[in-house]
Amino acid sequence: MTWSLRLICSLLLAIMPAAPGVAADNKSAVYDDPAGAAKDSDFAVQGEYAHDLEVDGQTVKIGAQVIALGNGKFKAFAFPKGLPGEAKGELKKVVLEVKNTDAGIELSEKQTRAVVKDGVITIYDKASGNQGGQLTKVTRESPTLGAKPPVGAVILFDGKTNGFKDGEKKVTKDGLLMQGLTSTATFGDFTLHVEFRLPFQPGASGQGRGNSGVYMQGRYEVQVLDSFGLEGRDNECGGIYSVKAPDLNMCFPPLTWQTYDIDFTAARFDAAGRKSANARMTVKHNGVVIHKDVEVPKSTTAAPKGEGKDNGPIYIQDHGNPVRYRNIWLVEKK
Repeated sequence: MTWSLRLICSLLLAIMPAAPGVAADNKSAVYDDPAGAAKDSDFAVQGEYAHDLEVDGQTVKIGAQVIALGNGKFKAFAFPKGLPGEAKGELKKVVLEVKNTDAGIELSEKQTRAVVKDGVITIYDKASGNQGGQLTKVTRESPTLGAKPPVGAVILFDGKTNGFKDGEKKVTKDGLLMQGLTSTATFGDFTLHVEFRLPFQPGASGQGRGNSGVYMQGRYEVQVLDSFGLEGRDNECGGIYSVKAPDLNMCFPPLTWQTYDIDFTAARFDAAGRKSANARMTVKHNGVVIHKDVEVPKSTTAAPKGEGKDNGPIYIQDHGNPVRYRNIWLVEKK
């Protein structure tokens, strides 16, 4: 069946629990690993869904995001031209209305409906009852995930080398790095690779949901936050905190490994100590450029180190949430 863009934009989802689990009162739950989160039925429903469908005579990758809000409640969006980072041209995002019913959680619309079950969204035409296609739950992977450091790179954490002050005290039993660390070495200009995993906190919101941050020189923060399904602001994932919002919200669902690849140029100062040029950075989030050669005119909010001509450390912020890190390395620019 060929579906019009209008129909796809206005799909109806009836979200049913995909697996038995903790459906009641998970508002305060915090899961820092997939095994723990698997006990929560909300986690099985939340995520990204995608499939190639025929739309107005052309094959396009239809996408949807379903975000858990705790206690069996969700919000959701449709992406008629593909998920963020995959859509060709301007990203189209359609907000779907959520209603709680006896049958489950529904996102209603006039012409179409879809049912989410066992990791599949099945779309139906309401008038005819005909099935129009299926979207399968997907786990996207950053193209730079697992990137190996080149010869001469400074290894900050690889499970064996730990270049952070007292870093050995901040490693989990499964060999991941916890938040709240400052590198022993300091740096000027560099490219940095970081891999991070956000916790699943279905009942938390805003700055209380998977909050951390990676600071260049201890001065300039690229925010780390569970911003899956949010607007993409300067205090959300990928934002240069208090300076610039990301060009695109590329945040994957919580407990999915994600990457930052950051090209950083430090601020310049003259012999008298006066700043002659601001810091600049280009940031890739999950392989997509979200900041291109952006000027950073000041040290960002809550930075442990103010601006200055001296080099500075890599600082990973602790904001009280169990964000996990691995495979952190950088290459200094000569």
